[in-house]
Amino acid sequence: MSLVRLKIKGISYSQTQNGAYALILNEVDGDRKLPIVIGAFEAQSIAIALEKEIRPPRPLTHDLFKNFADRFDIVVKQVIIHKLVDGVFYSSLICERDKIEEIIDARTSDAIALALRFQAPIFTYKNILDKAGIYLKVDPNKEDEESPESIIIEDIINEELELSDTEGDYKSHTLEELQRLLDEAVSSEDYEKAAKIRDEISKR
Repeated sequence: MSLVRLKIKGISYSQTQNGAYALILNEVDGDRKLPIVIGAFEAQSIAIALEKEIRPPRPLTHDLFKNFADRFDIVVKQVIIHKLVDGVFYSSLICERDKIEEIIDARTSDAIALALRFQAPIFTYKNILDKAGIYLKVDPNKEDEESPESIIIEDIINEELELSDTEGDYKSHTLEELQRLLDEAVSSEDYEKAAKIRDEISKR
């Protein structure tokens, strides 16, 4: 299967899923976009990596991983989004140390946050792009307002704060329903939602 190189187009608040943002990847030699739903923390981490002028006072989790890898001479050479199952993307980090290559499984949002920090290329397989890629209409009048990769950090943070006021209430669900929702949240890798459901189960 042939690999297709991707670049980050931008991040926007997802109107379809509470507590999530849409990361838009664009094929380098084409017009298709690959939208991937990610959490607020990962959106912020990716946005900070894109905005070179913003430096957090303390290392974020992905910065810590980068510092750790640098200390032990581990390099992330590339990221491959290699599988799509029930709307969930699966990715791998292709790492190298002492000329020995290792493949490490990773959530796609984490993999891309790390790819930015290592300046590593991002790829997916053609069949995944054929299946999940979309064409987004661009308004030519707005095209020059900001660069394709510009991310407004303030908007992301504001949307995250607004989101906290609209979280779902799980008190009305039965234990059986909560367990099912917990299984679904874990399967879709929505760990923030899973934690809230687990807290509600613990209260029972």
